Amino acid sequence: MTFQPSVPLGGVGGWRLLQKTEATQRAAFGNDVSLKRDLDHFRAKIANTKTAADLVADPKLLRVALGAFGLEGEASKLALVRHALEDGTVRADSFAKRMVDPKWQRFVEAFGYGNDLATPNVSASGFADKITSAYETRQFETALGQSDESLRLALNFRREIERFANGASPDGFTWFEAMGDTPVRAVLEGAFGLPRSFGTLDIDQQRDVLKEKTSAFLGSSSLEVFKQADAVDQLVVRYLARTSAANGPSALTPGYAAITLLSSSGFGAGAMQSLLLSKLR
Repeated sequence: MTFQPSVPLGGVGGWRLLQKTEATQRAAFGNDVSLKRDLDHFRAKIANTKTAADLVADPKLLRVALGAFGLEGEASKLALVRHALEDGTVRADSFAKRMVDPKWQRFVEAFGYGNDLATPNVSASGFADKITSAYETRQFETALGQSDESLRLALNFRREIERFANGASPDGFTWFEAMGDTPVRAVLEGAFGLPRSFGTLDIDQQRDVLKEKTSAFLGSSSLEVFKQADAVDQLVVRYLARTSAANGPSALTPGYAAITLLSSSGFGAGAMQSLLLSKLR
């Protein structure tokens, strides 16, 4: 990559700065030569991949296809990817539907190779643009994460929570789907200061706790509340503030020199962390 997206600050300050520079940074990132080469290759070739075997046989195509759904880490598992694609998503017991990670089902359904279609979705108008746009977005987030993982998770949350909000079910089942998305779950748990042991609770109890805390913080226990941009931003800010407080100040933290002086004079890191966390309760 010739352009590396980044911000010189962490935490909430970094998030605010990223919001101001995001459009410019995304544009610069999109002009990267290697990225454009991969995207151009996908647009030129994808409509001709009539079968799952055709797709997995082309490493460049497969990298973009999987990366668009956050599954780039599976690119070496050719037999598994092909099986998932060929098995489709029509049957309730299909391979993709049995996978813990819901991204598999969205990936397989998007391409449609095993869903008894007259032609797979790859030749549909706008398909290539949709996949390449998703891939570029995730690549930008990944690149940003190399300098600040919490900001990557914040961007991911802002993007993914919209899908859960729009599909929110009255019975709360969508909460289980959101909880199954590891990055989204990380932001929710981090924003509410939940301990690592939270994941050991009964799954229904986990959902109830998240609903209660969301209601207390945003005024509604339904994921539909995240249709509001302000609600998403409030939760992201809370997540970043808690994360920064838990990790302690760094050289990028405003006033770091003063904090260092306080620490050396007896006001230790533990006391500083407790003070920061107390502001979030």
